[in-house]
Amino acid sequence: MKTLAALILACLILPTAAAQEPSEPAVSSDLEKEQRWREQIVDSLMDGEAIDLDADGQTVLGLYTEAEPDTGRAAVIAHGIGVHPNWPQVVYPLRVGLPERGWSTLSVQMPVLANDATGADYAALMDEVAPRLEAAIAYLRAQGAGQVVLIAHSLGATMSNQYLAQHPQAAEAFVAIGLSSSGTHAGVDNEALIGRIPVPILDLFGQHDLEAVVSGAPGRAEAAAVNAGYRQVQTAEADHFFDGQDEVLVELVSGWLDEVVPVGE
Repeated sequence: MKTLAALILACLILPTAAAQEPSEPAVSSDLEKEQRWREQIVDSLMDGEAIDLDADGQTVLGLYTEAEPDTGRAAVIAHGIGVHPNWPQVVYPLRVGLPERGWSTLSVQMPVLANDATGADYAALMDEVAPRLEAAIAYLRAQGAGQVVLIAHSLGATMSNQYLAQHPQAAEAFVAIGLSSSGTHAGVDNEALIGRIPVPILDLFGQHDLEAVVSGAPGRAEAAAVNAGYRQVQTAEADHFFDGQDEVLVELVSGWLDEVVPVGE
């Protein structure tokens, strides 16, 4: 009986002791880095206006640029790894170029880590994505946008791919630029998820893009074959950032969007 009593006592005590052991702190976006980006951007902003988005109680920077004339169409733009919503490659050309073609844009600050963080490190931040994208979409709807699309680059494309697979009616179309699909990216299987998105998708990448983007193209196309609105375009001579091809990028994106989300539909 003594032995049994001792065993029962141990079972009661051990979980309490274990619960008192310190756990590793949860990884979250580097808010100090976000604040530094914010200060730099707002101080030098020339195009559009800076707005605050409420993402589940977290204030997130957005850059809103209204189309002239307003066509009732708008795009959320999600940047790539570790940067900001006014990044000069891919993001800035789209956020200021699309409004000239009838698309208001809202470029949103996505979760970021330190500069030396890898794509794998970002797996811990994926839960922070949905509130930011939802806040951006809600803002555009509140501005009167009847049609909202999602445009995303690199890691932002992975984040958006997962979001749309989980919320398939959140946007009218999806432009994925430089979407990686060789294995998992930030803990996300992009090939498996892209096949679950029912809205039109433009899978856009460069001839000289990252290996994981180029080599994964056949797999993405096969996975998305169930979607009649899926189109894959490889741009000649372009790299992952479309360096030197800003106009080409804007024309490709706006031209495709005008086809799949025409004015008034």
